[in-house]
Amino acid sequence: MSNNFSKKRTQIKYEQRRPALWDRLLDPLLSINAWLTYLFLYLPIAILIMFSFSASSFSTVWGGFSVEWYIKLFHDAEIAAALRNTLIVASVSTLMATLIGTMAALAITKFRFRGQNMIEATLNLPIILPDIVQGISLLILFALILNISRGLGTIIIAHVVFNIAYVAIIVGARLRGFDRSLEEASMDLGATPWQTFWKITFPLIWPGILSAALLAFTLSLDEFVITFFVTGPGATTLPIEIYSLIKRGVTPEINALTTLMLLVSILLVSLSILLQRRRLS
Repeated sequence: MSNNFSKKRTQIKYEQRRPALWDRLLDPLLSINAWLTYLFLYLPIAILIMFSFSASSFSTVWGGFSVEWYIKLFHDAEIAAALRNTLIVASVSTLMATLIGTMAALAITKFRFRGQNMIEATLNLPIILPDIVQGISLLILFALILNISRGLGTIIIAHVVFNIAYVAIIVGARLRGFDRSLEEASMDLGATPWQTFWKITFPLIWPGILSAALLAFTLSLDEFVITFFVTGPGATTLPIEIYSLIKRGVTPEINALTTLMLLVSILLVSLSILLQRRRLS
């Protein structure tokens, strides 16, 4: 009996020691894998940013530090026109998508109605579907079915379609964690539903709405695939302009333009994440 007991104790100690030994061997491998992943993802971006400050006219040759390519960007009429179109599309589509997405989130989270699950699933489809599928379907809708000439209007509609889903998800997440007793207390004190919304609900969900709008604006700035299918003459956005410039060869000017777009996107996404964390705290 004593021999069997000692064997069991030895086996238990070995089994307790084995996970610790495995963890000590696995942790360095996981750390190395994480560093290699980050290096693979962000090293090309770092190189692109570095060569955007090169004085050489070749995009992959370092010719000393210079900001001349950034200065040339502000004197390029085509890029200025593309930037203007991009800001118009992003601003209008963000405003419309935020309004519609917020109303959709309010309807789905605050009310119960027939077909609610189907509508909610359909609302999330633009996030699931590949961009090329959405681009082709919208092209068929505009060109073949509605016979609409493609331009800034079709681009705005397309951006609103896929941005509504992101806005509805972010605002809906805030509403699901919302304390309904605050609205009930407001109604008990004599406030109308409209007054309750503007005095209680809206101020509490405003950070979520703003973060959703920032994310929608960022997605609209960077969108290429869907825009490529629904754009027309005179409606070139910055991603489309970059694509047309790359076909003639990558220059430091493209590196500078891409760097600026990257920095703006990082800033907007960081603000969106900060607002979402703030509303959850």
